[in-house]
Amino acid sequence: MTGLEIIELAGVGLVVGTLIGCVGIGGVLLVPSLAYLFGVPVHTAIPVAMVAYVLSGAVGATLYARKGSIQWKPALWIIAGAAPAAFGGALAVSVTPGKWLEVLIATLIVFAGINALRKTKSLSVATAPTMGAASLSGIGAVTGVGSAMTGTGGPLVLVPITVWLGFPAITAVGFSQAVQMPIALSATVGNLMYGSIDWRLAAVLAPALIGGTVMGAKLAHAVPAETLRKILACVLVLVGCFLLGRFVFAS
Repeated sequence: MTGLEIIELAGVGLVVGTLIGCVGIGGVLLVPSLAYLFGVPVHTAIPVAMVAYVLSGAVGATLYARKGSIQWKPALWIIAGAAPAAFGGALAVSVTPGKWLEVLIATLIVFAGINALRKTKSLSVATAPTMGAASLSGIGAVTGVGSAMTGTGGPLVLVPITVWLGFPAITAVGFSQAVQMPIALSATVGNLMYGSIDWRLAAVLAPALIGGTVMGAKLAHAVPAETLRKILACVLVLVGCFLLGRFVFAS
């Protein structure tokens, strides 16, 4: 890699990390950026992204936990389902392009974004739905498989599901921060067993993602909850349309 390429990669990582730290979603842009802007093969980009999410996920979870924005009891059940599923997703990614999975995720994202935009009042933690361990673990399993197969970390799948179920935006993002590192770590172990990892690329992206995550987390806790909800809803719709557009033009 040239010096300019390193700077450009770091810039992409910074933007993606800021989005992840602020609204939970941003990882969806990392693999396409690596593939289309830098010519990195998709089956190389996905494992690299998962490695980078290990450290940024740990930082994001720490920052949100310090602010009291993670409900740990349900989060741990989500993690219990997500971590082993992510390992299975890493196996699947070695033999599957995952295009149809992207379509399903994109549709879910658009639906969740529109649903969030239509809400007339801001939800509080007190109004969050109560779910059993089996349901939360099931959500985690879907998140783990989908994240590992698309290289998007946990937020892309988990945030729209939890928003759609009625969790407040800040709670949904908090869940995504808590689950990101376990998913990324489990997927990385699977990628090491079933494929390979470009450690030089990961070494450039990881610090940039961490820096962006720190900035995004500060921004998320500095803006009003209603503003965060609107930002999240708009990002969901835009990201969903982006994914659907990728599929249509790639077909």
